[in-house]
Amino acid sequence: MKNIFTLVLIALFATTGSCKGKSKTDPVSLVTEVNVNSPVVKKHYIKVALLLDTSNSMDGLIDQAKAQLWEIINELSYARCKSERPELKIALYEYGNDRLNDSSGFIRQVLNFTGDLDEISKELFSLTTNGGSEYCGQVIQASLNELEWGDDADDLKMVFIAGNEPFTQGKISYKDAAANAKEKDVVVNTIFCGDYNQGIGSYWKDGADLTYGDYMAINHNQRTVHIASPYDDIILQLNLKLNKTYVPYGSKGRSRMEVQSSQDSNAAGLSKANAVSRTVSKGSHLYKNSSWDLVDAEAEEDFNYDKLNRSDLPEELKEKSTGEIKAYVAKKKATRLEIQNEIQKLNEKRRVFIAENKKETGSNLESAMIEALKKQAKKKNYTWDQ
Repeated sequence: MKNIFTLVLIALFATTGSCKGKSKTDPVSLVTEVNVNSPVVKKHYIKVALLLDTSNSMDGLIDQAKAQLWEIINELSYARCKSERPELKIALYEYGNDRLNDSSGFIRQVLNFTGDLDEISKELFSLTTNGGSEYCGQVIQASLNELEWGDDADDLKMVFIAGNEPFTQGKISYKDAAANAKEKDVVVNTIFCGDYNQGIGSYWKDGADLTYGDYMAINHNQRTVHIASPYDDIILQLNLKLNKTYVPYGSKGRSRMEVQSSQDSNAAGLSKANAVSRTVSKGSHLYKNSSWDLVDAEAEEDFNYDKLNRSDLPEELKEKSTGEIKAYVAKKKATRLEIQNEIQKLNEKRRVFIAENKKETGSNLESAMIEALKKQAKKKNYTWDQ
């Protein structure tokens, strides 16, 4: 019995600290041989806090964030940790805007950590710029204090701060904020909107170096170039079919479905290729709407059909029995999975086409974030689907 207990302790220790897979001699395999239950696999997260300067000169940065959101999310959907696909949580802050409260340092938490991708898109499209004072240390510290970063060593926890004023402004030193970030295992990445050397001279690189993050300089006024592919029209047709698989429920079901539709429109308003990128995101495991969609909600552990309020169901389900509702949802789920699989198959071909036709256009928000994300994910033994 003592030997079994020792093996369990070894197995538990072996599953912490990195995303490496199991080898043939892994202690976990030994535990299985003596019929001891393996520890429960916990969810892993990629947590990203995006801190955007919304002062007067940053219209181009906000435009890039709106135009490149879905490709960034798509890239993160290919990540794996311990052969599992990690969940994505994004938080959004704006800073340096005179419309914000000066007592808070001209800082606003737009969104706490959320996996609601429609809400992230909605809030990005709501951002507007106005002149102000940019306090980098203070907004970094706010994100550290206000967000739940957790203590899982396997989680990828990253701050991305973008702006173009000296990193030293404000009453909270960026060095103190960096020290706090290191305590929480949070990496701070800095994106200077302007000349690379100017960013170094105004301490943006130092702000990243202190937490072993990446410093990058981008042309924030560069327009996003989307590459059209031969598969775009088919993917967009699949999006129309995909939307018909959602079953709104609850007090906010209908309104959230309208948000979904409006974010489809926002993406399409930027370009057809951007709408395609959003559709690909909707076809991935990261796009979940369990708070308002019955198909996603049913997959949650605490979901119970008996607790449904019939008045909050669609008209076609209000008079149905529980068995009939279950059958209806099961059919929608099967259809959705079929459509999502088709989207992903087409996207594999689309990715190859884009890779073959992509031209160097200089560094932008998307390329800077993805480069840093992959580099730092590799340190924790994350892998990426090709």
